[in-house]
Amino acid sequence: METRFETFTILIAKASRYIHKIKAEEMAEYNLKSAHVSCLYYLYKANALTAKELCDLCAEDKANISRNIKFLENEGYVYCQAKTQKRYQSALLLTQKGQEVGKRLAEKIDAVLVDASEGLTEENRKIFYESLSLICNNLEKICEKYGEKND
Repeated sequence: METRFETFTILIAKASRYIHKIKAEEMAEYNLKSAHVSCLYYLYKANALTAKELCDLCAEDKANISRNIKFLENEGYVYCQAKTQKRYQSALLLTQKGQEVGKRLAEKIDAVLVDASEGLTEENRKIFYESLSLICNNLEKICEKYGEKND
């Protein structure tokens, strides 16, 4: 019996749960949630991003990113550079506190990636990411067809 569907869906779901758990554990010391990880990480790496750019990078919808930004702003991790532009189009930057947490977060992410890739050669890792990207792109195309049927 072919088990591709079961293997794929179970492994993707397990990986997602493990990633969520790791994010939650690592953020607990800062009183942050796993949802804040991507925002802090991408802002740290890019130095400044708009909410729209964060939506794209985090693969999150506008409402989730807006909630995360508001929380991070209220807690002193993020600030909005321009007060005159539309909020969604204004650059967001990390405060000193955000920079410190972003740096530690990036270091932890690097360490987790090393541990998670244990036993993989660089070639295997490259093939894995290329394959996973191809599968995600194909799944996106399938989902777009569903949207066309409903139009």
